[in-house]
Amino acid sequence: MATPLPLSDEQKAAAGPKFYDPPTGVYREATEPEQMTECRYYEQQFPDVETLVMVNVKKVEALGAYVSLMEYNNTEGMVLLSELSRRRIRSINKLIRVGRQEVVLVLRVDKEKGYVDLSKRRVPSEDIAKFTARYNKSKAVNSVLYNVAKVCKVHLSDLYRNIAWPLYAKYGHAYDGFKLAVSDPGTVFEGLEIPERIMKALMKDVSRKLAAKASKVRADIELTCFTMEGIDAIKAALIAGKNEDPKSNISIKLVAPPLYVMTMQAVDKKMGIESLNRAIAKVTEVITAKGGRINVKHAPHGTDDESEAELAEQMAALAKANAEVDGDADNE
Repeated sequence: MATPLPLSDEQKAAAGPKFYDPPTGVYREATEPEQMTECRYYEQQFPDVETLVMVNVKKVEALGAYVSLMEYNNTEGMVLLSELSRRRIRSINKLIRVGRQEVVLVLRVDKEKGYVDLSKRRVPSEDIAKFTARYNKSKAVNSVLYNVAKVCKVHLSDLYRNIAWPLYAKYGHAYDGFKLAVSDPGTVFEGLEIPERIMKALMKDVSRKLAAKASKVRADIELTCFTMEGIDAIKAALIAGKNEDPKSNISIKLVAPPLYVMTMQAVDKKMGIESLNRAIAKVTEVITAKGGRINVKHAPHGTDDESEAELAEQMAALAKANAEVDGDADNE
């Protein structure tokens, strides 16, 4: 295996981070455990201002909390006391604790000092689910590359530079590239110089973790019935659709009247879509016979974790809006 030229003391001092990023395609042999763990998930050395990041709380003091940015090689950051909550803070330890992971917003970045100012109170609640889904994908990529680094005894940062970062640029996220590589590695890794032993370890881990996962299929429908049967007609139609193919295990959830979401897991996405279409046809048959109407808002389609996270957030918000609050009691 080719090895880079040794660095001078001046070069090592100028490098800054614990590991040095040479602008080459060399996979360096790892001789220390930290060389197989230290990395940043993305090519950017620091996050952009106004973006969300995941941090681990390292220390809590009177002025605020010191944290490490988990996606950026544990770069140090701080959440000031004034940026922890919009409400009056009675106990800082109830808001943030050592060892806990938190989603925070980037306020300022000092690239010279390598320091980041963060805020917890300014995190848009509607963005948390989408960010968390993306972070979980990044964590899955890191898990794969970490295992490859251990097996092949190479620097984890080299695997990111030579494999993951190009896939982020090509597919939007390296995780999506890895999923495609299960069936078409030649296309996914085309143009990347990956030694055979590293490619073998990579595909073994990618196939083990990402292959044979069932796809989730979803359809959004609206049902109304203003005849005497009303809600009973809607229930009968939904039950008929759910039972059209008992093996499909179709799930139906009410979002908010008259909107319902039909979902199912399928190893073959195409077959899953066909199964949901048959279920919708049955719902249509029953609800029409009872004088009701159906409107297919979104035809059956494959969905992902981000879409499901958004749906869960939407349903949680509706449940919260419909929940009883002080003043609803009958005796007031």
